[in-house]
Amino acid sequence: MTGTPTGRLFRTATGTDLVLVRTFRAPVADVWASVTEPERTARWFGPWEGDAGPGRTIRLQMVFEDDAPWTELRIETCEPPRHLAVSAADGSGGWRIELLLTETAGRTELRFTHHLDSEEHVGEIGPGWEYYLDLLVAAGTDAPKAGFDDYYPAMKPYYEGLRGPAA
Repeated sequence: MTGTPTGRLFRTATGTDLVLVRTFRAPVADVWASVTEPERTARWFGPWEGDAGPGRTIRLQMVFEDDAPWTELRIETCEPPRHLAVSAADGSGGWRIELLLTETAGRTELRFTHHLDSEEHVGEIGPGWEYYLDLLVAAGTDAPKAGFDDYYPAMKPYYEGLRGPAA
């Protein structure tokens, strides 16, 4: 396994939030570019195409997934360089993702939140986001990329443990 899992679950009035945090030795504008510019997102997640803006839909290619599928992603909120919220629907259901960036003394914290409709698949979702966020970190430092096998299934028990005992 590449590292220690970092995600946490927070119960809300509308469901559960899976939250992961990464810190970058970079200004907020640089991290924002890494999560919004298609040539930069291609380095750690996949390129996208379309006319981006709040309320609009773009097409995003998930190049590190089997068959590198394209998916439609709706931009719910875009407030550069601090807040991005997107949603999508695929074979796994609906996805609502939110990124909040804050800069302090030349370091930028990225708070990544996946608003879960259910905690049922957190054992798969959590390791997946750990992997992608670590790819984002590696893309900014040109560090070698880890393989997904370093994250899943190794991190699955940690994330399933966050759910607590079965009811």
